[in-house]
Amino acid sequence: MTRIPFTRRMLLAFTLGAFALPLAARAADTELLNVSYDVARELYKDINPAFIADYKQKTGETVVIKQSHGGSSKQARSVADGLEASVVTMNQANDIDMLAERGLVAPDWAKKFPNNAAPYYSTMVFLVRKGNPKQIKNWDDLAKADVKVVIPNPKTAGNGRYTYLAAWGSVLKKGGTEAQARELVGRIFKNVPVLDGGGRAATTTFTQRQIGDALVTFENEVQLVRAEFGDNFEVVYPSTSILAESPVAVVDKVVDKRNVRKQATAYLNFLYSEAGQEIGAKHFMRVRSAAVAKKYAANYKPITLFTVDELFGGWKAAQKKHFDDGGEFDKIYTSK
Repeated sequence: MTRIPFTRRMLLAFTLGAFALPLAARAADTELLNVSYDVARELYKDINPAFIADYKQKTGETVVIKQSHGGSSKQARSVADGLEASVVTMNQANDIDMLAERGLVAPDWAKKFPNNAAPYYSTMVFLVRKGNPKQIKNWDDLAKADVKVVIPNPKTAGNGRYTYLAAWGSVLKKGGTEAQARELVGRIFKNVPVLDGGGRAATTTFTQRQIGDALVTFENEVQLVRAEFGDNFEVVYPSTSILAESPVAVVDKVVDKRNVRKQATAYLNFLYSEAGQEIGAKHFMRVRSAAVAKKYAANYKPITLFTVDELFGGWKAAQKKHFDDGGEFDKIYTSK
């Protein structure tokens, strides 16, 4: 038998071939982009590896997940302007409705997953400095002349919008008039020294820049701050607040273009799994699973909640009246 000489060229070909297989395998990995709101970074930092491991075990397929975070409405506009999100995980339905109007998300997106496509929800509470020196206990206290309150911009941040509606709704819920609600919210926003673009920036303003007497943001955010900074802060629950859902949706136009609908759908379904719900609960989200909610009951102080539908006629009506250009917020804030 004739022996074929093992030349340098053959050695090079063999070496390149050895590296080609893992490179090709990596290139074949499915990549998803989750475009999310500002204060969900830590939540999805834990969700993603858990889903990746679960999906790998079930299908043998490797999924890579990338994240993008910012003010909820700002993020939604980025997707509308071309950021190729596979999924959006926002903190209010209004932002996803806008994407549906642009043809990026199914018109009936809220019916694609359980609980109005919101696997978690939260509410708006106050973070105050140790000892609560200004004795802030309810929404009215945020309007006192000697109080400075940090709230992100309702035009760009979902938690700013929820805070505005929670304060307004607190008046309506106890039988007050629209005029009285407008007056309270106007006084509160006169006390806002810095109008940050997103919830995490507002948290930094309050905790690290030491500006303000109170921060109003999501319950899960203030609990995480408390866990990080210990006894420097206290959490205050007002008598009533708003139910703040965190809705999710597949971005149809992108997943079909990239052929990743199956993986994107599985990713959002994982949020409803017992594992996904447990991770949410550990991050102080209020979860849908009764079993997980019971296990983490100590995380959730009972509070009377009202919905956007109940007091404002839904998100579209609230957006038009309060947050569109020339709406109630603009009138209140420009007169500050």
